[in-house]
Amino acid sequence: MKKASINWTNMLLFSLTPALALILVPLYGYFYGYDLYEWLVFIGLMGFCGMSITAGYHRLWSHKTYKAHPILRAIFAIGGACALQNDVLHWASDHRRHHQHVDNNDLDPYSAKRGFWFSHIGWLLRDYASGAEDFSNVGDLKKDPIVMWQHRHYLGLILLTNIALPAVLGFIHGDIIACLLLAGLLRLVLSQHLTYLINSLAHIWGQQPYSRASSARDNPILALITYGEGYHNYHHAFQWDYRNGVKWWHYDPTKWMIRICSVVGLTRDLKRSSFAQVEKAKLDMQYRRATEKFESRQVSDKWRPLLEQEYQQFLQTLQLWSDHRQAWYETRGQQIQKTFEHWDQLQLRDRYREMQYKLKIQRRRWQQLMRKLAKPLPYPA
Repeated sequence: MKKASINWTNMLLFSLTPALALILVPLYGYFYGYDLYEWLVFIGLMGFCGMSITAGYHRLWSHKTYKAHPILRAIFAIGGACALQNDVLHWASDHRRHHQHVDNNDLDPYSAKRGFWFSHIGWLLRDYASGAEDFSNVGDLKKDPIVMWQHRHYLGLILLTNIALPAVLGFIHGDIIACLLLAGLLRLVLSQHLTYLINSLAHIWGQQPYSRASSARDNPILALITYGEGYHNYHHAFQWDYRNGVKWWHYDPTKWMIRICSVVGLTRDLKRSSFAQVEKAKLDMQYRRATEKFESRQVSDKWRPLLEQEYQQFLQTLQLWSDHRQAWYETRGQQIQKTFEHWDQLQLRDRYREMQYKLKIQRRRWQQLMRKLAKPLPYPA
């Protein structure tokens, strides 16, 4: 098979910038040093680029998990240009095809099935057919004036944000070269490769608590350096959710920023998966793993009836809890109608709380069973 032709623009960009960063940044630091101001500018631009990609390019434009004020969209468009990961149209088009054809070596632009190197950066270095320009899946984004403005002026924005901005910040402080090296060159290389780890390492290293439909994995360590994007198995299972870290304690600064912006009116219509959807996905994965233990003879088949019973009961309890929760929240906050007495509302609330308790007990029973099945036993206790 004929090898794809080299994309010389990308080849030079992704070869020269890391090489220059490795040589020039430490050399200048050795002879002249960097002060706190220059490191703060570096950190600030890292965050500006990173959040523009995760909150803007990814969760706003690619997946439309929320709506944003034009001011915020403009900031993301400028920050995305600073990150130098292509314009919104190209980025979102590639990413939507990735989700549509994930792990398909012929159609997924950065299929992890083709190896770490390809999914990380190799797909950018050659003109592969899977990465050919195709805007047929971003017709909605073509209607966004800010997206199209960035598309038309992308080269100018790149030069302004990657060269002019660090140079001006350095001029203000009295050391243009230090800011160009730290906030320009080093920041560019690191922000690019940290993003690319989600395409590569997040499909190789981690757990799959929600789905095995793709190679995507949850990795809280990756989340620490990718602004919350490391919960990648959850993201592929629930890509319409503005959160990647679904638990409140999951490190996901992108979801926190989107949420905070909603308080001040910069974001709205935040989409999120229901608790029942997430719990069912986890339950199904745990059930699947347990049945695989029976098939591989790791656990006696005499445990199977108990597993089936607990699984069905958990599903039933989860559904009842969801129904009662919906009924309660629909009436809570509504003005009491003549046909709907206050006593009926109290009954709904009490039934919801009862189902909430039953769900808690059922979850404990299921977790105990999973722990038992993790230790091969000949008979049910």
